[in-house]
Amino acid sequence: MTEQLYLSDCYLKEFDASVVGVDGRQVELDRTAFYPDSGGQPDDTGIFTCGTGDFIVSCVSKDKGRIVHVVDREGIRIGSGVHGQIDWVRRYVHMRYHTAAHLLAGIIHNETGAVITGNRIGSDGTRIDFNLGDFDRDLLKGFEKKANEAIASDFPVLISFLSREDALKIPDITKLAMGLPESIKNVRLVTIKGFGREACGGTHLSSTGEAGRLEIYDFENKGKNNRRIYFKLKCDD
Repeated sequence: MTEQLYLSDCYLKEFDASVVGVDGRQVELDRTAFYPDSGGQPDDTGIFTCGTGDFIVSCVSKDKGRIVHVVDREGIRIGSGVHGQIDWVRRYVHMRYHTAAHLLAGIIHNETGAVITGNRIGSDGTRIDFNLGDFDRDLLKGFEKKANEAIASDFPVLISFLSREDALKIPDITKLAMGLPESIKNVRLVTIKGFGREACGGTHLSSTGEAGRLEIYDFENKGKNNRRIYFKLKCDD
């Protein structure tokens, strides 16, 4: 099992680790700050530095607790020490969008009861699917306004961990239609103080004010009782 450093410190940009597995260009470490593609959030990219030089990390995935990093060339050996550095600009954008997505999804859930049926965070926009029957532009503008009010409130975002048993006692512990997967025994809780809390394994801001201004720029019908909302974030200069 790879120690997932990003779970407790989303702002960790660099770290040291030991190589515990190599298969060609696929490298497994004993610990990592690189986020793997999961939960709708894209993976981190960056650089590994070790005795044989620098290696570009182009892809990171998760497999049964193992975090696998794909580098641009072979040459890393088992037992080697590695210094990892994530592409912080890319990561920070994903953090902004992920926290903003929690705000928007929480508002929509509170007002309509809808849950998330799909989502994908992007560097220039994010989409979220909800099991909604219908909505219109006026309703979306209301959601947008309330999300921006939550961002402007600069609520602190806190990370904690608890047992699955205790987590399931919390109402609406997840806004996902699929619920909390049975495989998760220790739950990571993301709490936006003054707003809400839910189980989430993604990376987040330390306060909502860092997100920037949210704008819903499109929406579409994706089938019966399934509506997709697209939003982007802007920084006010």
